[in-house]
Amino acid sequence: MNYQSIEQILQNNRQWVAQQKQKNANYFTHLARGQKPPYLYIGCSDSRMPLTQFMQVEPGEIFVHRNIANQVCLTDINFLSVLEYAIEHLEVDHIIVCGHYCCGGIKAALEGSTSGLVDSWVNPIREIYLQNQEEIDNLPTRDAKLNYLSELNIKSQVKNLYQTAIMRNALRENRAPKVHGWVLDLYSGLIKDLDISTEHWHVYPTCPASQGSLLSMT
Repeated sequence: MNYQSIEQILQNNRQWVAQQKQKNANYFTHLARGQKPPYLYIGCSDSRMPLTQFMQVEPGEIFVHRNIANQVCLTDINFLSVLEYAIEHLEVDHIIVCGHYCCGGIKAALEGSTSGLVDSWVNPIREIYLQNQEEIDNLPTRDAKLNYLSELNIKSQVKNLYQTAIMRNALRENRAPKVHGWVLDLYSGLIKDLDISTEHWHVYPTCPASQGSLLSMT
């Protein structure tokens, strides 16, 4: 594959800016005023995942967090700060957890083909495989195994969202975004909605009136 040079990329940028200004002279003035995106996108860092192209959305429509194999890591302050900002300040209406087929992180977890920090990062996916080993091993092809593990990983990351205090607090206050689990098929370019039901994860701490009174007296 022939990659574009840095100089060509900068030239592409100038051409795109000129095209946008030709269509709307105030495009960048409006863009610079601030953001109010309806979506938080949690996706994979894979270079083949240019989400704005696949989703055909404009700058300002999606708040983004990406990492290897689209993990919702409960100890990752980077992810948690993005989630908190999206819910508390941007007040997004939807959260999209989007993985993809042909994912290197999924392959690394299933086949043990990496080491170091990446190996530690994908270990939760390896645990998903071990929990579903018989079902996955019975699939007929390697691609089928990898693709199914990708889907199971997305479901697990959606579940992890509801393990965060940020989401539980939003649920308790009836302002939680709707969560979607998607997988992108790189062979076709099509996005598949996994239709993951999340209601059974909608749990949050409650404080009975009597307990609250007791706490306020201490």
